[in-house]
Amino acid sequence: MSTTNVFTPFSEKELIPKEEKLEVLKKGKKFSIGIPKETCLNERRTCITPDAVQVLVCNGHSIIIEAGAGAGSFFTDIQYSEAGAQIVQDATTAFQQDLVLKINPPTLEEIELLKPNTYLVSALQINLRDKEYFEKLAISKVNAIAFEFITDEYKQQALVRLIGEIAGNISILYASELLALSNGLMLGGITGVRPAEVVIIGAGIVGEFATKAAVGLGASVRVFDNSLSKLRRLHTLVDNRVPTSIIDPKELTKSLRRADVVIGCLPRLNFAPIVTEDMVMKMKKGSVIIDVTIDNGKVIETSELTTQNNPFFVKHDVIHCGLPNLTSKMPRTTSKAISNFFLSYLLNYDEEGGFENMLMKNSEMKQSLYMYKGRHTKKILCDKFGLTYHDINLLIF
Repeated sequence: MSTTNVFTPFSEKELIPKEEKLEVLKKGKKFSIGIPKETCLNERRTCITPDAVQVLVCNGHSIIIEAGAGAGSFFTDIQYSEAGAQIVQDATTAFQQDLVLKINPPTLEEIELLKPNTYLVSALQINLRDKEYFEKLAISKVNAIAFEFITDEYKQQALVRLIGEIAGNISILYASELLALSNGLMLGGITGVRPAEVVIIGAGIVGEFATKAAVGLGASVRVFDNSLSKLRRLHTLVDNRVPTSIIDPKELTKSLRRADVVIGCLPRLNFAPIVTEDMVMKMKKGSVIIDVTIDNGKVIETSELTTQNNPFFVKHDVIHCGLPNLTSKMPRTTSKAISNFFLSYLLNYDEEGGFENMLMKNSEMKQSLYMYKGRHTKKILCDKFGLTYHDINLLIF
């Protein structure tokens, strides 16, 4: 049968199969990273170490560091310069880069130095912010990412966990120091002498590492939390050596009366404190309270924010410490840990083809933003401060 008269809209050449074309991901443009010097809360930590600078420079990025930014962590300007960073004398230059890395959020004065579309990555410390802060940040039209919201592919708050591990350990070490100062007691007991009693409120990451540190020093530890799954997990991690309890006021009051040290590490963003002033008044004279998560809400009603210069105060004969940057007491270790995280974070940026590509393809990255081009994108913040909420998924397709 002849097919010469069969109509077809395609030519013979067009009917020949062609090779499949796959999308070629373009590498993101190399960008500049600004590291300004920390100016508040007597901050001593920094986001990037000289070793990390060297790796980033080798990958084609430029690092601009304000002179003295690493001094608190015992990193000199010469070390940064030899690693390939450019040292500048003013904060303005550091804040004018494509990406600004900070430990603490920028102050209201520093916000004015940011240029539109800059990516700002820092802690947020929600309990220390107000509505004016977010409104002023929005005027700068920046893209802001908070340490507290950064999650990995396993839905884990990777950086919060990292800092929490350090904070848990430091809380016990510092509590031991304060206990010796107030009562001359050693945290762990020795033969014939009972160990100190430690009450930990919160069985999350900070609570887990505080428990391990206290048990390691020989203290008698009890942990409270409202989550049975967290308590069960902690119970397993410490081989059932630590009694745990749901937060029952009567049971908690009984433990607090005997406690030498109380570690509060349960964020209370929109909730009342767990330990009331009346409970504190019943505690032993010279006992120690450290409210680790005070920047995310007080666990102990009598806690107040303190600074590195004046890290504690005495109320009702009980020592209180409310440092929002407790890990700054061990700045070099903390800075190395944070730097390791950001190094992998920034190198991943190269592989994904830039921040915009990461935002489009990575839902975890989207959720770490609390501001996108000046728009508020985190509902929890909008509800707390009365801001207009914008769904990030409608802004980035």
